[in-house]
Amino acid sequence: MKKAGLIGGISWVSTIDYYRFINEGVNQKLGGKNFAELVIYSLNYGIFDEVKEDKWAGIFLEASENLQKSGAECVVLCANTAHMFADELRDKIEVPLIHIAEETAKVIVNNGLKKVGLLGTKFTMEKDFYRKNLEKAGLEVLIPKEQETRDSIHEKIQKELTFGILNPETKTELISISNQLIENGAECLILGCTEIPLIISQEDFKVPVFDTTKIHSQAVVEFILDDKKEEK
Repeated sequence: MKKAGLIGGISWVSTIDYYRFINEGVNQKLGGKNFAELVIYSLNYGIFDEVKEDKWAGIFLEASENLQKSGAECVVLCANTAHMFADELRDKIEVPLIHIAEETAKVIVNNGLKKVGLLGTKFTMEKDFYRKNLEKAGLEVLIPKEQETRDSIHEKIQKELTFGILNPETKTELISISNQLIENGAECLILGCTEIPLIISQEDFKVPVFDTTKIHSQAVVEFILDDKKEEK
């Protein structure tokens, strides 16, 4: 079994889900008392308010290097937005980085879908670090058209969901925004923030909903157990 290194704490609320999903996935495959070998580097989320954005990549690099020193055989960024540094990290670390957008794109393509509605922080929705991986897989990406709408989603993530605050009004708003994307042609929805699945899910929609936390976690499980596949 390979050892995975998780960079969490951004937020700690969704990091809990990663820990649970990965351990459950390994146990479902191996049974008995088998669970994942994980090293978690939990960042202090508040540090990103204290340092300039040009220092953020260095924080993730230091965390990645510490995970490698601890024996991690891959690096997992437990947040969609953190993947804005994924390319830079891949150039500097010695182990694979399992990319959340790449893994999500694979699953959507395998489901035969083409046009996706993306929800996440304003960084994830507006910058190309995430969308380029979806588009590279042949997917057309829709995001909320209005800046005000994107800002509102970002604010709800930062001020509510990262603290585990699940406000019914926020759920209603996110469902309404998602339904607008569907009306505009989205065949499915990507919950492109690891906190969003805490408040909306497949049961809220008729179109397929892709939970990036679960997809990413499953990819980690497959990496961890890859040597088991080779032994068979």
